[in-house]
Amino acid sequence: MSSTAYNARPQGRLVSRAGLWAVVGPLALAAGLAVAACFHAAPATSAAEPAYGTMPAYLKKIAGDGTDAMLTGTAARPALTSEGDTVKVMLPGGGSVRMDVTGPVVPGEGLPFQADYTTCTWTITLSHATKNVPIVLTDMSTLDQVGTIYRLSRVPHEAAPPTSIGPGQSETFEVRADMKVGEGLLRWAPGATAGSNSKILAEWDFEVEND
Repeated sequence: MSSTAYNARPQGRLVSRAGLWAVVGPLALAAGLAVAACFHAAPATSAAEPAYGTMPAYLKKIAGDGTDAMLTGTAARPALTSEGDTVKVMLPGGGSVRMDVTGPVVPGEGLPFQADYTTCTWTITLSHATKNVPIVLTDMSTLDQVGTIYRLSRVPHEAAPPTSIGPGQSETFEVRADMKVGEGLLRWAPGATAGSNSKILAEWDFEVEND
């Protein structure tokens, strides 16, 4: 069972902060100019004020500083990120593959009765493999906020996930589990099923909501 603590979702921080400053920044600037005018009259500057709704210049610089760069997951330092992010997973024995997890999608949103458990479906994409990589669902699992582990399975009536991925290929498939509503992690430990004492190399946090 993973002992990794839940982290706040990294995605969207800069976007949310940029949106806030887009509104607050011009108002704060206007307020500062008004206060300054009460003490002494100063000649108008030639610099144009930023248009309402624009992003402050320093936030544009922050957005491009590599904060959202792709994480790399290793046995010594597993990657922990949010669903929707891509992780470069360094495989046991050498080689790597990129893995992206999105979801979960759940049925019954907006219904008057919300159960404590619901069916969750995630979409997984593997790409950029540097060698042949087995795809084994039992190497993947989810963990809820109280420490319960859930095993993933294929989605009924859908094509079975591929058994492997090689260089130059990209594979996308869905997995499913009935899971408790709340926060969770989807983890991948390549080779765990083969009994090689493989460790979790990458984790994606998510939230199960059915309201």
